[in-house]
Amino acid sequence: MTELVTIILVFMAVGIGFLITNLTLGKFFRPAKPEAEKGTIYECGEPAIGNSWVQFDLRFYVVALLFVVFDVEMAFFFPWATVFGTTNKLADPETPPEVRAELAAGLEGKPYKSGNATAATDEELAAARTLARLAFVDILIFFGVLIVGFAYLWKRGDLEWVRSTAGQEPTAIEGAT
Repeated sequence: MTELVTIILVFMAVGIGFLITNLTLGKFFRPAKPEAEKGTIYECGEPAIGNSWVQFDLRFYVVALLFVVFDVEMAFFFPWATVFGTTNKLADPETPPEVRAELAAGLEGKPYKSGNATAATDEELAAARTLARLAFVDILIFFGVLIVGFAYLWKRGDLEWVRSTAGQEPTAIEGAT
């Protein structure tokens, strides 16, 4: 076996050992006090209303999807924000040539070598400004599309969480006194 496979196997064995040890210790030391109330339905801290065999409210899925969409949005915004900030600094004529050369090398994906600093031409500064504007416009368009989608869901009422309990009877807890 190679050294890497050995390390992975040892890591897995130690992890499984910790898991088995904790589960075994928990079985011996935790209290076993079964009660009727412990077997009841628990819905996010609210008392159960009606039968539990009903269709699940789709608004929960909508909120989960909104979270995923905005989470992915942040993953897409980060590179654009980095490009925007880098190109703004690169386009600034007061940025020292050493810093400008390092930023340009980073945008091109090349390693920076010290002593390569040269003065930027007007054409390079204009290209950096154009790239910064393009990055900013792309961010605005992407964010605008997400806001329109969010406004559509809001207007349609998918995000309303008012729960009327006036016409529903609470269910009795089985076995509870």
